[in-house]
Amino acid sequence: MTTTTSSSTIQNPIKSLPGPHESIWYQTIWGVTKPVSYFNTMQKRYGDIFVTPQFAGLPPQVIISNPQAIQQIFTADASMFQSGLGNQMIQPIVGDLSLLLMDGDRHLQKRKLLMPPFHGERMKAYGTTIREITREATEKLTVGEKFIARPLMQEISLNVILRTIFGLKKGKRYQQIEHALIGMLDMFDNPVNASFLFFKPLQKNLGFLTPWGRFIQKRELLDKLLYQEISERRAQKEHTGEDILSLLLSARDENGEGMTDEELRDELMTMLFAGHETTANALTWALYWIHYLPEVKEKLLQELSSIDAENIDAMEIMGLPYLNAVCSETLRIYPIAFFTLVRILQAPMELMGYEFSPGTPLAPCIYLTHHNSDIYPEPKKFKPERFLERKFSPYEYLPFGGGSRRCLGSAFAIFEMKLALVTILSKYSLKLAQKQPVKAVRRGIVFTPSGGVCLTVDSYQ
Repeated sequence: MTTTTSSSTIQNPIKSLPGPHESIWYQTIWGVTKPVSYFNTMQKRYGDIFVTPQFAGLPPQVIISNPQAIQQIFTADASMFQSGLGNQMIQPIVGDLSLLLMDGDRHLQKRKLLMPPFHGERMKAYGTTIREITREATEKLTVGEKFIARPLMQEISLNVILRTIFGLKKGKRYQQIEHALIGMLDMFDNPVNASFLFFKPLQKNLGFLTPWGRFIQKRELLDKLLYQEISERRAQKEHTGEDILSLLLSARDENGEGMTDEELRDELMTMLFAGHETTANALTWALYWIHYLPEVKEKLLQELSSIDAENIDAMEIMGLPYLNAVCSETLRIYPIAFFTLVRILQAPMELMGYEFSPGTPLAPCIYLTHHNSDIYPEPKKFKPERFLERKFSPYEYLPFGGGSRRCLGSAFAIFEMKLALVTILSKYSLKLAQKQPVKAVRRGIVFTPSGGVCLTVDSYQ
């Protein structure tokens, strides 16, 4: 499946790489509206390295799904790449000072500053909160009634963020931020609206009657609320809470400097953006697969019947093997994002026989790597047993990216996903209220199940 060519025969490898022959406009529409179909087709045609043309507002990019090449990229010195410049598409949401848009020493220092809240003892403290929020959100479920999973999972994931990251309790500010964030993200709830993130010429603020104008207005409202919260928290003499905002307010770099209001705003927006829709989508997909495949549901419930879900330590839940396999397979078959952060070469680099020059954008493709039949036989089938039968390398299984750009919140996301699933499935017996398989559709830059997955509450457990 690997494409190889002698580097000495290539004068301009990005032009010599195989790639789609359709018109740029056709590819733009295809890639933006039906990305699963587009990239499945490209992988079938060209294998695990090809180039996309300049479309969807992006420059030509080298798409890579070869584990050896991905390992080479992930283990290379960080100075080889510039990632912030390659990911400007998300700047309108996360801001200029987001960790996602930083490079070099600045990126490493900020990453070190942000890492502690997402690991160790802090995680245990969040476990109780996650389970409480899940119970509260699902109390409204009634036996015999249908519900759409995605909005409920969004409610859970957003409440987890507001309480663990912001330290907010139910009240006016809580409701205002919740309403503002949902309003902003809903701007990208279909491929047409999502296209505004891809095409800079469409990003014109012509007032509330235009899509981008409405987005700017909603973003400004959310910014106002975030800055109010930051200001009020700074006014407190001590920041002793377990929430992440309190920890960030207290954090100091090697020079003893804290984060500015603007830095805090952009990192909070990054966490909201990276942790809300993504976890909600993963939970929705998991509920779909568990109830679409009876054998998966039976095995998982059998494992859960062996524990006291109400009283078991949250960290013990992390060790349940079949639950882990289900979550891992969920993130394999439809990963949270299709790509890792794009890396723009700053020095020549040879990959798979091609000598790439500085300025070349390299885009490791998570989705295509996860659907490589050499690594995952029958890749379109949901088979949790894959993760019980063997261990995959971080270059074969990479739902949260890798290297120095691996998602900081990956452990937290898996933790939340497992605790929420156990809490729901230990209380309710659910069944799919639809027979037809769901498809992945674009929502912003993430991919969600079409229709949101309709379930019925069959009974209480």
